[in-house]
Amino acid sequence: MRKLIAAINMTLDGFCDHTAAIADDELHEHYNELLRNADTMLWGRTVYQLMESYWPSLVKNPSGDKPMDNFAVLIDKISKIVFSHSLGHVDWKNTTLKREIIKEEISALKQQAGKNILAGSPSLIVALTQLGVIDEYQLCIHPIILGKGLQLFKNINDRIDLKLIKTKVFGAGQIVLYYEPAKK
Repeated sequence: MRKLIAAINMTLDGFCDHTAAIADDELHEHYNELLRNADTMLWGRTVYQLMESYWPSLVKNPSGDKPMDNFAVLIDKISKIVFSHSLGHVDWKNTTLKREIIKEEISALKQQAGKNILAGSPSLIVALTQLGVIDEYQLCIHPIILGKGLQLFKNINDRIDLKLIKTKVFGAGQIVLYYEPAKK
């Protein structure tokens, strides 16, 4: 069975804002390795549009920053599923548009042969958490207190116990906390 991993960058005070992240070479290498071990990416509309507006152009016109250029190629090649009620179509290659997040479809996707599945949108991570289908959380905490923004778990109403399985520390002070749902 494939593992569904929720992977996201956030500030120390729990906000998700890509402009606040420390996106250095070491962090890009970390995410490159995560992408190499996956073959499917799940996003909501907002993150999809953000990613689609930047990374394909970097594939066509590399920046010269090898880790970032490698990330662009990896994210461009991976199969992407976007969940949106408002998007009419998707243009990025290897992308499928779905209207609803259905637990049985996510479970069937996990049963297929292949590599890991990644979820990288705050709203989608919340929805998948509520469905109980996430196998691992990789929360990259940046040493930044933002004070406002989009909170990752603000719409979770019921307690969810997690078990810390490992940590990873980066030179710029980011820490990835690896959790799995605790057994009940």
